[in-house]
Amino acid sequence: MSSTTSPFPDRIELTGEGLVLRDWTETDLAAMPDLFDHADVAHWTPIVSPFDAEAARNRLDKARRLREEGSTILLAITVDGGAPLGEVMLRRAPEGTELGYAVGPAHRGHGLAARAVRVMAAYAFEELGAEQVILELEADNAASVGAATRAGFSLLDVPLIEGEEKGRPYVLQTWGLDRP
Repeated sequence: MSSTTSPFPDRIELTGEGLVLRDWTETDLAAMPDLFDHADVAHWTPIVSPFDAEAARNRLDKARRLREEGSTILLAITVDGGAPLGEVMLRRAPEGTELGYAVGPAHRGHGLAARAVRVMAAYAFEELGAEQVILELEADNAASVGAATRAGFSLLDVPLIEGEEKGRPYVLQTWGLDRP
């Protein structure tokens, strides 16, 4: 971004779909390893592994830095503004507005990812003027593909994204949701 002013407010709290998406805080540091220190989170996401207290501190610091830079917001997924159950991400990039998510294993099966993505997409459309939001997912990640489908996303006819992360190759499909 050419501007030195972040397009994001200093504090964000989004509500809807029975959720409160809010900024990560210092009090969340102890809960973050329980959410992110799992083999499937390590496998399917770029979140560092193992995820310990130091990784939690680094993630909180990174979330604050990325918001300040104006590229990305990382919000805790909660049902009431309290205990975090996962994370939802919005990243503004030249290729578009990308969303991502990770839900702690103990909190899966309640539609949190799909609901959080719909709330974040509404924010992107209403507050940031996005025309489309995208998800980049591995086809083999059935849980994420299911969440994308439940959130109203469709598989886009665009080239696959190939790369390597954490020593393993990946191939991502791009899913999109257009402004209503």
